[in-house]
Amino acid sequence: MARDTGPTDKISRRFGVALFGPSKALERRPFPPGQHGARGARKKRSDYGVALNEKQKLRLQYGLLEKQFRRYYDEAHRRRGITGDILVQLLETRLDNVCYRLGLGATRRASRQLVGHGHVKVNGRRVDIPSYCVKAGDVISVAEAGRSQQLGSRAADQTQIRPVMDWLSFDREKLSGTVNRLPEAEEIDTMVNVQLVVELYSR
Repeated sequence: MARDTGPTDKISRRFGVALFGPSKALERRPFPPGQHGARGARKKRSDYGVALNEKQKLRLQYGLLEKQFRRYYDEAHRRRGITGDILVQLLETRLDNVCYRLGLGATRRASRQLVGHGHVKVNGRRVDIPSYCVKAGDVISVAEAGRSQQLGSRAADQTQIRPVMDWLSFDREKLSGTVNRLPEAEEIDTMVNVQLVVELYSR
């Protein structure tokens, strides 16, 4: 299964934003990586460069390759409504991201691995496809196997101080969460100007 496995701290330093959660590396070295990174302010970018940066930030944040991300944009463009809002909603309703939002993974990568290894069920059925799109009313739970429960409990303990978003509910005792409704774009802090992403693909 293709996935992005680049170093997260280096990616965060490249964009100057903690895309993958709090980063001590970004705090210690708030400049781009590489031998020329610490030589002053970031270079001024063209409008195209700024839009490309925003697209890369959004793509990397959700751990997608370019071809996968383009498919999400094409699907959002086909649907009725504001393309940027629909794009964010599609990304947020990926199963690996929902597990991350519920606290079943400290990071999206950890949540993706949890799903990919078959530790997660949707409505009582095992689903090992990280890109599976959840719907309102779906119940996401950790499989009953001992190893699955151990991994789920450990992740829930690590993320217990992270609040669960309003469109989800989570029972930490049962390691089970429910998608109460689909998320609204304004609820999601992507740290990205999504409109620039839409304009980039509309060129």
